[in-house]
Amino acid sequence: MNKSKEEILRYLPSVEEVLKAAAWETAPRKALVEAVRTLLARARQQILACPEQGLEAFQRNRKDWIQWVLAETRACLRPSLRPLINATGVIVHTNLGRSLLAEEAVQAVTQAARNYSNLEFDLERGKRGSRQSHLEGLLQRLTGAEAAAVVNNNAAAVLISLRALAAGRQVVVSRGELVEIGGSFRMPDVMAQSGACLVEVGTTNKTHPKDYEAAIGQDTALLLKVHTSNYRILGFTREVSLEELVEIGRRNRVPVMYDLGSGCLLDLGEWVQEPEPTVQEALAAGADLVTFSGDKLLGGPQAGIILGRRDLVESIKRYPLARAVRIDKLTLAALQATLELYWDPQKAMERIPTLSMMSTPASRLLPKARRLARLIKRESPCMRVRMAESHSRVGGGALPLVRLPTWVVAVSLPGSSVQRLNRSLREAEPPVVARVAQEELILDLRTIRENEIRLVAEALGRCSSCQRPQEHS
Repeated sequence: MNKSKEEILRYLPSVEEVLKAAAWETAPRKALVEAVRTLLARARQQILACPEQGLEAFQRNRKDWIQWVLAETRACLRPSLRPLINATGVIVHTNLGRSLLAEEAVQAVTQAARNYSNLEFDLERGKRGSRQSHLEGLLQRLTGAEAAAVVNNNAAAVLISLRALAAGRQVVVSRGELVEIGGSFRMPDVMAQSGACLVEVGTTNKTHPKDYEAAIGQDTALLLKVHTSNYRILGFTREVSLEELVEIGRRNRVPVMYDLGSGCLLDLGEWVQEPEPTVQEALAAGADLVTFSGDKLLGGPQAGIILGRRDLVESIKRYPLARAVRIDKLTLAALQATLELYWDPQKAMERIPTLSMMSTPASRLLPKARRLARLIKRESPCMRVRMAESHSRVGGGALPLVRLPTWVVAVSLPGSSVQRLNRSLREAEPPVVARVAQEELILDLRTIRENEIRLVAEALGRCSSCQRPQEHS
């Protein structure tokens, strides 16, 4: 007589019986219990779907489920945020954490995390101080700004600036500058959240000074210029320059705010052909307020930097939202150490990874490519390997037209699809993220660091096999 599903389910061991069934690795008991519960839940589903065979399969594969519990426990204990190797050639890769920090910034973060600090304590007066004081003087000296404030990212910098200076009033901006940044965040949406009233002028490809002049009224709080750092409009175009907009603002006594997006403190003309405005140039042109990111072309941690007229910056600092978007001590420490490198521009180019990667000529990447190709051939004799010239990208919504000459190593595995190889590399330890082109996996040496070359080759060796069958769709 066939047993009912309920009777068969009683043959499943309890959690405690499974825990006693093997000499488990040292691991927190709670993690082991969760893994066992997951295993038993899956077994119950199999039994309910096919009672007799499900129980038999579970009991027969005891060694398998012990190994499964161990693997599940390790996966549970592994951090979700993990270091990986960026082989894409995109230097400021938003999905991979954007800019790497200079070693000086890493050390500063470690010191700030390990010790108490004078974050908001004035050592001279023995009273409460301001966390903004640690960065304001440094930013003033580096850029020539009257005043400075730092928040947690540039979207927050734009939001609090508009909220503090233009809530309930009009902000005039060109239609060609209503940008969308990563994650589908759009300038009109940020403006709506700030409470400011958007006044669009001009057309997508052409905006003239007269368009701004006609839009200014008694209720105009700001003229806003947005640097289109993540795209370019080419062809039949007309853009109102910052200098022109400043002149219009002064004639009408309306402040000009300039959202630079990916702020740059150095002239990059020697390394990239596309002109990129610097923060200093924006301030010298007369912008009353300038906002930009700390983790793009500046090469520091995620932060939003606000520079400009003292009265405007002080209004922003006093605004209640300032506390909600303030930076923490670790970000402050990293940004301070990064900015200090800019005292010596040559040192900044060498020590800040983003700038160093951008300025490295392709000729210096060729020996790295040769070494990687040689190691891959040794680790994976069955793999097809070739070197090729290609182009890297800056990324992070910056310099969209810039293509940096580079050397890549292209690999493929006979008998296996490039998608399968790509997935195996992402699942390696450490994970390796590459790009795919024409049925080859492309490894760009611009973003692969010296100490990562061997790790990439070893990862390919582990995930490749001459006997791996071709996947079928």
